[in-house]
Amino acid sequence: MLERNLQSVANHLILSLAVADLLVACLVMPLGAVYEVSKEWRLGADLCDMWTSSDVLCCTASILHLVAIALDRYWAVTDIDYAHQRTARRIGYMIIIIWTLSVLVSIAPLLGWKDPEWETRVYQDLQCIVSQDIGYQIFATASSFYVPLLVILFLYWRIFLAARKRIRRRQQVRSFSTFKCRETTTAFTNVSSANTSPEKGSLGNGIERDRIEIDPPTADISMAYPSGNQASCSSSRPPGSSGLASRKKTQSSTDSKRERKAAKTLAIITGAFVCCWLPFFIIAILLPTCTSCDISPLITSVCLWLGYFNSTLNPIIYTIFSPEFRHAFKRILCGRRYSLRRTRNLGVRHMR
Repeated sequence: MLERNLQSVANHLILSLAVADLLVACLVMPLGAVYEVSKEWRLGADLCDMWTSSDVLCCTASILHLVAIALDRYWAVTDIDYAHQRTARRIGYMIIIIWTLSVLVSIAPLLGWKDPEWETRVYQDLQCIVSQDIGYQIFATASSFYVPLLVILFLYWRIFLAARKRIRRRQQVRSFSTFKCRETTTAFTNVSSANTSPEKGSLGNGIERDRIEIDPPTADISMAYPSGNQASCSSSRPPGSSGLASRKKTQSSTDSKRERKAAKTLAIITGAFVCCWLPFFIIAILLPTCTSCDISPLITSVCLWLGYFNSTLNPIIYTIFSPEFRHAFKRILCGRRYSLRRTRNLGVRHMR
């Protein structure tokens, strides 16, 4: 709301995710902390219903937002026209679907989908946990985690493949353009040595023809001819000069770093999500289905709060890694001093 450059359509998903995580902190974690300290539930059945439903609602919404963000990124990477199709209405529909599904999952126990021992646990055992009905647990865990997990893994794997393919395609097109630059330089040298007019040689038409012959869907011409390669075509250095080889080696190293960075970023996103929520949802499905399993309450609590910790990581993963969000946070937290220092640094870079 404070930074105009962050008020894009895609960031509406980030905003809705932030609301879901904030609700986890406001509605779920305080009562959860009281329950952990007291080791028993003395707040009544109604408040237990409200707390468990809020827990399921907010955590499910948080997880489904991660699916929506992955889907939005997948469309942005694989569909060239998606930038024009990403409208506020489309993102709004995605947000509405997320919260609607979350409400449906969380409201089912309030409508009566509970196990027969639920009241006994609340009034006699003084325990407040979500409905342990086997059917509901399979429905809830599948909707809240297992299906979203499979979708996220699939989408980010396809995003990684698309990013790696694009980076390697640039390398291939760059190598092709470098070869043509050498071929053109040789032809120009032969034409000049024969005292022939350059217009009759292959310098002009050869480059234009080579550019047209590159398949447009598989090669972006603006990316295929970076400034370094353009300079190599117009340079008077010999084709085998050390400068060209150095530039080619540097560009190859840069592309490799980009590929590693893409893999690292996607690994952090999926790894944090899986590590935080997988232990809890394994226990959630074991409690009603495995009667012989003796799961320690301490392990259950640790896994539950590890899932809550994912709401702490989301602002770091989905905002701090973005330069725009980092600069916005610094401007908000550090005020005018950071803005002046950043403006001065940008001016010095521009002068250089």
